Parts: sequence; C-alpha cells; structure tokens
Amino acid sequence: MFNRYVVKKGDTLYSIANDFGTTVENLKDMNNMYYDTMLRQGTEIIVPSGTEKYFDYYTIKQGDNLYQIARRYNINPELLANMNGLDMDDYIYPNQELLIPKGGYSYYITMEGDTLDTVAKRFNDSPNKILEENQTIYLLPGQLLVRKRQN
Repeated sequence: MFNRYVVKKGDTLYSIANDFGTTVENLKDMNNMYYDTMLRQGTEIIVPSGTEKYFDYYTIKQGDNLYQIARRYNINPELLANMNGLDMDDYIYPNQELLIPKGGYSYYITMEGDTLDTVAKRFNDSPNKILEENQTIYLLPGQLLVRKRQN
C-alpha cells in the first residue's frame, strides 16, 4: 500500500525514505522525480506503507509498457498505473520499479467524497474490517485501500 505524505520543512528524500523504510530511488520513481530539488515544503508525495504484504515488485525492462505488464500479471492497466502514481500515457523507463498487486486482495483507489461507509460497501464488508486491514485511512482522493477477498 501507499499513502500520500505532505513534505515538511527540513524533509529530504533521504529522511523520508528512512522514515518509511524505502530508498531515495524508490521515492523518486513513485513520484516521477528526477532531481532532489523537486522536493518542496507542502508538496504531496506518495510513500510506501506495508507494501510487502499486498504487492510484489517488477523492474521495468527496455521495451515494456503498462499494457504489457498488466497483461503479463492479469491485472487492470488503469489500476496498475494508479497504484504506481502514473497516468496511462506517462513514460516508464528501464530499471524503474512498479508495485504489482498480489492475488487474493481487492484494491480500491479513493475518490473525492468517499466515506468509510461508501468504501466498505464497495468492498461488501464492514467499516471495521476495512480499518483493520488498512493501517492508515485518510480518504483523500488517490489513497489506495486493500481488502482480503473472502473465499
């Protein structure tokens, strides 16, 4: 999973990466940053949160595109793009790392106006179950929520 993080005064990519257990390169890739100077106070960036449980990683190879990768893993290309903070027409480049959703889970990216109740209905579950499986819920547009599928 990932969350949005608002950059505070004095934050660096290194300090944020350290706080969230990731690397500077991962943060740059997730946020389409090319230079450290793109980090400014008040900027919203995407940071990982518990990604190892719900995701695998894929390193992009020369010639890959989002449609091919989505087909390879049998996932919706729009979901793949959104989960990685990308638009479908964004350029992806070799050695960039993508989060690939694991099977057995349902994924939802929040939209303007979502409430815990409306999200729970989308998952066909209770708000308490959604809270249990998602450590942090802001219900801001673009947050990814995950729910284990019922067998």
